[in-house]
Amino acid sequence: MIARKYLYLIALAREKHFGRAAVACHVSPSTLSAAIRDLETELGVAVVERGKQFAGLTPEGRCVLEYAQRLAAGAQGLKQELAQLRDGLTGHLRLGVIPTALTVVASLTAAVARRHPLVGTEVLSLSTDEILARLRAYELDAGIIYADSGREPDLAMLPLWQENHVLLTARSGPFEGRETVTWREAAQVPLCLLTPDMQNRKTIDAVFAEVGAVAAPSLETNSIVSILAHVGTGQWSSVVPKSVLEQVGMPAGVMAVELVEPAVVWATGLVTLAREPRAPIVAALIDAGRTLDEFGKTE
Repeated sequence: MIARKYLYLIALAREKHFGRAAVACHVSPSTLSAAIRDLETELGVAVVERGKQFAGLTPEGRCVLEYAQRLAAGAQGLKQELAQLRDGLTGHLRLGVIPTALTVVASLTAAVARRHPLVGTEVLSLSTDEILARLRAYELDAGIIYADSGREPDLAMLPLWQENHVLLTARSGPFEGRETVTWREAAQVPLCLLTPDMQNRKTIDAVFAEVGAVAAPSLETNSIVSILAHVGTGQWSSVVPKSVLEQVGMPAGVMAVELVEPAVVWATGLVTLAREPRAPIVAALIDAGRTLDEFGKTE
């Protein structure tokens, strides 16, 4: 359905190494190199920057790559359409999820599984930038990100749920007995937060800046589970989505306190490429997303 030389080019762009691309395609490096040269001859342009090692694609090569990625995605979508007519929807759903949504996303994947038991799902914990890059390279079918991060013209966004963030802190700590804590107060205790490359962290930093405070976390991690474990020691506090606690529970000796001044709500959504027709597996995911209420639960 799509010439192998185009699939080899996709693999080469992904692996950025002739040897690794050849392994991924189950061919020898010489076979892959010959196919790329044949592609260049056929099109009359150089697609790979020449050198002793892979140095990237030429501008023409990037154009050919985008075309090849669209072809491959279209071929996969056709296979799904045919399988759906025969036995029901099958295939492999690839979903990138920001760390703060890894627990609540289970309601979405469960909805897909109930409707389409023959579909396998892969959930990857990734930053927003990684999700968007892989989505545009057709390496993901969809992503779960903060809705404000998916406003580009080539993207389609389906809002799924809203998140209130709370301060997670020791029950016997400085905020013992409190029902609310201001953001400015929260910036003054030892914090454990996600790493600066995470969109959640960028948003939290923006709120602190809005109230004239600077949060200087003494511990940073790219894992929500790690945050919960560290806060459970009593040494740190953290700012986390309330939905995380609703799904996995509260660590022992820890309490969640509402953050105020300001009260902030984040919208999280399902992002896909804005292309028609949608692949059946993407359409099924979107349909399942529409069954969730604003708190990420199946209606």
